[in-house]
Amino acid sequence: MRDQEPSPGHPDRRLSTKETAELLGVKPDTVYAYVSRGQLSSRREPGGRGSTFDAKEVEALARRNRRESSGSSGSGGELSVRTRITLIEKDQYYFRGVDATELAARHSYEEIAEWLWTGELRPGITFTAPKAAVSVARRAVDALPEHAGPTDRLRVAAIAAATADPLRFDLSEDAVLGTARTLIPTLVAALPPIRRTHRDEGPLAQRLWARLSGRPADDASLRVLDTALGLLVDHDLAASTLAVRVAASARAHAYAAVSSGLGVLEGPLHGAASGLAHRLLLDVLDQGTAAPVVADELRSGRRIPGLGHRLYPGEDPRARALFALLKEIPGAAPALAAARDIVATTARHTPLHANVDLALAVFTVSSGMPSTAGETVFAVARTAGWIAHALEEYGERPLRMRPSGHYVGPRPPQPLPE
Repeated sequence: MRDQEPSPGHPDRRLSTKETAELLGVKPDTVYAYVSRGQLSSRREPGGRGSTFDAKEVEALARRNRRESSGSSGSGGELSVRTRITLIEKDQYYFRGVDATELAARHSYEEIAEWLWTGELRPGITFTAPKAAVSVARRAVDALPEHAGPTDRLRVAAIAAATADPLRFDLSEDAVLGTARTLIPTLVAALPPIRRTHRDEGPLAQRLWARLSGRPADDASLRVLDTALGLLVDHDLAASTLAVRVAASARAHAYAAVSSGLGVLEGPLHGAASGLAHRLLLDVLDQGTAAPVVADELRSGRRIPGLGHRLYPGEDPRARALFALLKEIPGAAPALAAARDIVATTARHTPLHANVDLALAVFTVSSGMPSTAGETVFAVARTAGWIAHALEEYGERPLRMRPSGHYVGPRPPQPLPE
């Protein structure tokens, strides 16, 4: 005797993919994205043509989505977004529950990015840029004025690469992953090289080095650069990442979402902060001591760049990891000493720890790089995290990132202006 299908209200009721998508208010492709990210479990019935889903599990996910989209956050009304990517707590941070500093110490930037996107670790993976995308991106970047900054170049490169991809509007997970694996190396390849003898092959850190320094790359320095890229992949909902999620919520394609993040990153309080720390270090090295340089900064009413972080009461774990590696590079000793001098001098006034911007500045100064190099490293690294957040957002209800404005202007009716 064949078992009967449970009634709609039965606790063991199974839903088809179509029913699940309708209940969640998403496309069928998004249902399978929930499965791949561990938010739903599926089962293929014997003799069935498709997957089925537990009704109670689907309804619970739908309730969570509704609570989130209603704006309730439990944090005093502030915008709160559920994410499975990065957790920051107790002066540590974790990617999908894994210690991020240990991950960056053991795996390359590309390996971390691929794992963050798919949950699969692929040792030795490298990303390759399509020739057509690189060609159009380079032409667009070369047309910019000489004073254009690195974020300007990267943003233009992302937009140019999008025009070369007729499939950019396909937001399925496989298509977005394909875009991610080609966009990041395209951004690097579009930057003008400083070393003309370079070859665009090998790990991404090696290719990026030729865009940052005119010196030959040694293994220790490449390790610092690759580790920095891995450490900076993501950092929860930073301002640029929130911009990416807003764009993805409106179903902007991946290139446009990354461009949104790059636009925010250019601010001096975000991605460009390492450039300020770079110039501060050069001033300290020139003066021979941090005291007069710190005094001038404070006299001018400026905060000391490279110190303190609102999410870390103690030491920034990213800075700690990079400083440990920088000690292995003989040429970094003067810049490291200058950084320690800055921290010690400032501690007499305010006990602040070094953050990742100061560690990046030590690396860029000791490697003969321009002050904008840290911004470039930050932007390239964070692109992988932005893609992870865009993928996550594509699986949510469209246009949910829509806070309500609190109007405080004059009440209507007001007379027409004359």
